[in-house]
Amino acid sequence: MNSGIEREKLEYDVVIVGAGPAGLSAACRLKQKALEQGRELNVCVVEKAAEVGAHSLSGALLQPTALNELFPDWRERGAPLRVPVTEDEVHYLISPQRGIRFPSMLASRVIHNEGNYIISLGVFCRWLADQAQELGVEIYPGFTAAELLFDEYGAVCGVRTGDMGLDAEGKPKAGYQPGVDLLAGYTLFAEGCRGHLGKQLIQRFGLDDESGTQHYAVGIKEVWEIDPGKHQPGKVLHCFGWPLSRSGTGGGAFLYHAENNQVSLGMITDLNYRNPWLSPFDELQQWKLHPLIKPLLEGGKRIAYGARAINKGGLQAVPKLSFPGGVLIGCDAGFMNYPKIKGNHTAMKSGMLAAEVVAEALCAGELKADLTTYRRAVEQSWLYPELYQARNVAPAMHRFGMLLGSVYSFIDYGLFRGRLPITLRDDQPDHQCMDTVDQATPLSYPKPDGVITFDKLSSVYLSNTNHRGDQPCHLRLLDPSIPLQYNLPRYQEPAQRYCPAGVYEVLVEQGETNFRINAQNCVHCKTCDIKDPSQNITWVAPEAGGGPNYSAM
Repeated sequence: MNSGIEREKLEYDVVIVGAGPAGLSAACRLKQKALEQGRELNVCVVEKAAEVGAHSLSGALLQPTALNELFPDWRERGAPLRVPVTEDEVHYLISPQRGIRFPSMLASRVIHNEGNYIISLGVFCRWLADQAQELGVEIYPGFTAAELLFDEYGAVCGVRTGDMGLDAEGKPKAGYQPGVDLLAGYTLFAEGCRGHLGKQLIQRFGLDDESGTQHYAVGIKEVWEIDPGKHQPGKVLHCFGWPLSRSGTGGGAFLYHAENNQVSLGMITDLNYRNPWLSPFDELQQWKLHPLIKPLLEGGKRIAYGARAINKGGLQAVPKLSFPGGVLIGCDAGFMNYPKIKGNHTAMKSGMLAAEVVAEALCAGELKADLTTYRRAVEQSWLYPELYQARNVAPAMHRFGMLLGSVYSFIDYGLFRGRLPITLRDDQPDHQCMDTVDQATPLSYPKPDGVITFDKLSSVYLSNTNHRGDQPCHLRLLDPSIPLQYNLPRYQEPAQRYCPAGVYEVLVEQGETNFRINAQNCVHCKTCDIKDPSQNITWVAPEAGGGPNYSAM
């Protein structure tokens, strides 16, 4: 698009796409290694959000293993890790009214958070960005990495930022600004789960030809201010079972007591679910009505909302990590420890390891080095055994169901620490896992009460999501006729239910059925790109600065 125009070109040693924990840790480590070698490396980080942290969403419990290595003096530097975990609870919810708490000794074999901290990922990323800038990293929020750039040999040589000022048809308007070509010796992709450029790189270079199928879940999160008398800073609660169990869907819920009388709560719904009537958003609303949760929220106020897909395929689904000119890091590659429900410390470590490999190549004057040593560095670090131990948990849930899968996972992961001589696989992609409506039991959800439970539009309002209305739609339909001719009869168009932001609607207007895309509502969770049964929806980057504007998620 508009490829014939004159574009500004900026050259760097390294360009990093994404200012999340992986990208920022990589940037810091590159500069640290350059200082150790007495060299100067020009490092640039581009971030599609209007400011660093505005698109960052996680539970989040931070295991400080990687942070201890990156900045051993993080306490003196004022890192925003202020609420250590003080108590862990795990509950299996049997029904809308009943639940069983697991004995602490058993629960700690799987979920053990001693030494971890309850954080806001957005606040933490802003702190990491400050450390990177002090080291000399150039960070450019509000610049979308929209296209890959390749040299004459087919190697990645950088990225092109998105054009600004295009109308809905993709034509320049008054004030149009063309994107900039950011050229680099090496490019690191840290876009997070289901990165749109990472997806292209995996396909172009066949990076997943020898790996298992990647699987995903959608995490939907709310932040509440609660009655100070009910607040227990540092308490961590995890649940599984109801309401997801009524449809046989995997996943679970969490509630973390953070600082300032706030709790972070949410639900993770596995996207290999089969029932087309399921709505992950409404499953969360149902869960909040359970007697274990509702009394805590009564008298409180919901202050924030957001959603994001997460990787859950395990180590066997991690693709090749390097390709000519660059590497995948963080959740772009799938470094998520699913049973721990943590990916920030693993993302940071992967970024640090990639940075060390790239810095070594650059300091040796190598601009086209073979970066396969990055994979070896991963295998020789603590990151690999941690993910190896967890490799069978998600596949076990898929193969045996949530309850029996949990039993298997407790034996394999909790008792034997991943040493059982078997590696499970599930090679059916999530988008192929949906039954048709005639095969499924309809699910009904009560009308929200506006006190504990809410609708999607009022929730999106709390995410501060905004996209300029007159721009090309970033939710592309490969075939515009498919939602009505294919999905609607067979699945009653599940996009209107799996999307947690009310982006997709099926409307009957003047006797005609229409499929509407409200792209301005999109919170960039990527669920549609993953779950659409016909793989007809492709998420691409909108104009820079668009999307949610999370202050402390």
